[in-house]
Amino acid sequence: MESFRKLGLSEQFLKLLEEAGFRKPSEIQEKVIPLVLNGKDVIGGSATGSGKTLAFGAGIIERIRKDKGLQVLILTPTRELAEQVGGVFARFSRYKQLNVAIVYGGVNIKHQIIDLRNSEIVVGTPGRIIDHMERGTINLSDLKILVLDEADRMLDMGFVHDVEKIIRNCPKERQTLLFSATISGEIGHIAGRHMKNPETISVDSYVDPSKLRQVYYDVPKNLKFSLLVHLLKREKHGLVMVFCNTRHNTDFIGRNLENLGIDVLAIHGGLTQQKRNRIMEKFNKNKVYVLVCTDIAARGLDISGISHIYNYDIPKTSKDYIHRIGRTARAGKDGIAINILSEMDYDNFGNVLKDPSLNIEKAETPETETVRMMLPNQRFQKRQRWDSDDWKSRKFHREHHARNREWTDEGQRGEKQKRDDQGNFMGGKRNFGNRSGRGNFGGRRGIPQRSGNFRSQGRRQGNRAKSFSRRGRF
Repeated sequence: MESFRKLGLSEQFLKLLEEAGFRKPSEIQEKVIPLVLNGKDVIGGSATGSGKTLAFGAGIIERIRKDKGLQVLILTPTRELAEQVGGVFARFSRYKQLNVAIVYGGVNIKHQIIDLRNSEIVVGTPGRIIDHMERGTINLSDLKILVLDEADRMLDMGFVHDVEKIIRNCPKERQTLLFSATISGEIGHIAGRHMKNPETISVDSYVDPSKLRQVYYDVPKNLKFSLLVHLLKREKHGLVMVFCNTRHNTDFIGRNLENLGIDVLAIHGGLTQQKRNRIMEKFNKNKVYVLVCTDIAARGLDISGISHIYNYDIPKTSKDYIHRIGRTARAGKDGIAINILSEMDYDNFGNVLKDPSLNIEKAETPETETVRMMLPNQRFQKRQRWDSDDWKSRKFHREHHARNREWTDEGQRGEKQKRDDQGNFMGGKRNFGNRSGRGNFGGRRGIPQRSGNFRSQGRRQGNRAKSFSRRGRF
């Protein structure tokens, strides 16, 4: 703990670090903690998992005083990252008994309003912070420190205007900390407008390139899923993340893997926050070993023990690719990034290969057994459809579908045709057995009609639909 002590941290904080198992600071922690303690503005370039949350969190917690109003605001791009950052602050601020409020969309805002009243630290997403500002339920007048975490992702997600609006409502005399995996032109623009003589800290990637192997398979489109299943069933040690580009594909792949008996969960931004929290809790506790996810849902999550990264859909940029593969080969452990390509992925893969630092080797495609996939059901269908290259199988299922069970290939007629042959026609139209004996009913087939009067002679009253009386009277 001596190396942490040299950074200027208090004995109480050092005790919490020791209880949490920390012995030596990471590179970014060693560089950032003294700057935060001295009140300097900081631009930190570091990838997920490098320990940056504790890097800015340690200095912030040491400087904040209880019962002095809202003093720290931390903006994150996603709900999961807000939960993760908020959890770190709550854990290491126990000795000061600081109140930490975590606010984001998709959950009841009333509980957040109550939490905001007595909080010294607030962690939230830009959209929900704007919502509280408009409601007047958050007071930024006493703010001392503003943190922009995963700033590049916030800009990619279209939060630039929300971030600018929040910054304009913060006091000008404050400390600003900005952390991003990449320092782009937009990041530099925000820093130039809203930061005062910032110190720029850049650290090497937390991923060990010597421990990370990158390969790709080039297969026909109809074999992508079969190859994924083959590889997942062959490798079962460690945790696996399978990345897709859309919510629809995430659900589709997750559902089909589950149907094949693979221990899998799917997560994306379309799920409720409670469900997303339950999924991540199960994955972190190793209750499942495969997580199918989108970039946004998995952004910023620090998950240890990831051994395999599968790109079922190739990301559009090399930056997103680096974010994905950066979740494995950490802390001296081996990792592998596997890309499954078909003709539809060539353009995206070409964009990824523009980064000369990436070394992705072509792998020989193993012999795989074709796996049938359950296709997404259409709104008007009652049964799931199965994809199959066997035309005889598809013909068999068509002939034995429930709608065709009354008809046989030998030309025999079913029960419905027999009923029709008994002369149950009137005026060329089928008689569906009107109980009142008044002839054919021109509405839906097979519905016995009651005798009786329509209310108001069949006219609607207001928005009330037509209805029959059971006894024929009202």
